[in-house]
Amino acid sequence: MGVTARVIPCLDVAAGRVVKGVNFLNLTDAGDPVELGAKYAAEGADELTFLDVTATVDERSTTYDIVRQTAEHVFIPLTVGGGVRSADDVARLLEVGADKAGVNSAAIARPQLLNEIADRFGNQVLVLSLDVKRSWRTPSGFVVTTHGGKRETELDALAWAKEAMERGAGELLLNSMDADGTKTGFDLELLRQITEFATVPVIASGGAGKASDFAPAIAAGADAVLAASVFHHGIVSIAEVKAEMARAGVPVRLAH
Repeated sequence: MGVTARVIPCLDVAAGRVVKGVNFLNLTDAGDPVELGAKYAAEGADELTFLDVTATVDERSTTYDIVRQTAEHVFIPLTVGGGVRSADDVARLLEVGADKAGVNSAAIARPQLLNEIADRFGNQVLVLSLDVKRSWRTPSGFVVTTHGGKRETELDALAWAKEAMERGAGELLLNSMDADGTKTGFDLELLRQITEFATVPVIASGGAGKASDFAPAIAAGADAVLAASVFHHGIVSIAEVKAEMARAGVPVRLAH
């Protein structure tokens, strides 16, 4: 674990707006991404993650504009994912102000993409998104999914995480599709299995429902915790989460 645990709000962006929904269904408007990003930064967020949930060519230019605007107003690291299919896509994101790029489906389709990004920009830029669910079909009992958890691949989640790190992934964004949206806490068993062998930082995602859910994820080995709806809906604030983590003995960076 790093010196301090990071708290990362995730903004799902479609057509230039932050949206909220369940598994990308029934999406409703949650506000302007630049304004929300600035708000979360002021509240003490350590980083921001943007996910383009439509990731179509039509929306792509809008996303670049949003990244540029956000980077001009928000001075914490920014990770952008959704629709990243090439090293050139990463280059363009970095040019407009992103610090890291998240890759998921394109790397599953062509694992060499991870090597290409890491070789060109360095491991610290490359975040592998892992959407994982339980499955009896894989040796570890966890399988990698795509399309918001709806489609299972043939990839064992632990084996894919190991391969991705060997290919240059500098961080793992581990999202439990079983816990996602349940608000019953992070999948600690999955976290422990991944962090046991992970040689890069692991971000826990999926399942946060209250302030006390975050510290156990760090105790299970995560370096950072990510959440979306609990922040967007105002269920808890970043300050409340950090205060609760600090009470639990987790070192965090408190907002000034």
